Amino acid sequence: HDKYCDINRDFQSILDLGCRDGGLGQLLVDKQVIGQDLSNNFSGINLQADEEFLPFKPKSLDLVLSNLSLHAVNDLPGCLAQIMTCLKPDGLFLCALFGGETLSELRHCLMEAEMNVRGGASPRIAPFMDLRDGGALLQRAGFALPVAEVDRITVTYENAFKLMADLKGMGESNILTKRFRGLTSPRLMMECARIYSEKFTDDRGRITATFDIIYLMGWSPHKSQQQPLKPGQGKVSLTEVFGQTPDG
Repeated sequence: HDKYCDINRDFQSILDLGCRDGGLGQLLVDKQVIGQDLSNNFSGINLQADEEFLPFKPKSLDLVLSNLSLHAVNDLPGCLAQIMTCLKPDGLFLCALFGGETLSELRHCLMEAEMNVRGGASPRIAPFMDLRDGGALLQRAGFALPVAEVDRITVTYENAFKLMADLKGMGESNILTKRFRGLTSPRLMMECARIYSEKFTDDRGRITATFDIIYLMGWSPHKSQQQPLKPGQGKVSLTEVFGQTPDG
């Protein structure tokens, strides 16, 4: 929301992609916001649709927002390409999603615990996009003036069970389809909690969990936007900038 407020533009047709309870849309006072989500169980939804199959006409939206949703899609490049198609010229895409080292501690502990208990490990935490991938995907989808930033947040919990309960409440407990399909045994969870407390505890005795929030921003191309100079069009020589000739 803060990044949206930094932009001096009056957007009319706005899509909140993966809206869940509609909290983001409620912050946009006096705006017509379409709240989309795959599930119709969320209170903020007024359009049930898949993020990977957007039911909008080309060049029909001024702004597409997404808050902590797109990390769960199967085909992020395809989703970004569809968003690009839906945006009007000079329209804006702005999103936040989990990436980088998010839940790296829990990933490590679950893998080690499963090795100890079962003698083998299955994927339990989804792979996350890193910052460099985010910028590259924006460019690949055709966005102009792409920006990718990251904020690292460290959250502390009483124990691993509190963390996993929080993740379950967020709908982030496990988005992998190729995970172990059997019951998760109490022994495995106890072993995970033990390893977590042993390896990732702060000086107050609380476990730490890393969340990397990646912010992506890109514009639908328009002739009014700043354009990069073509090779040979620069007006200032690098030798003038650095005050020396190429020979030294």
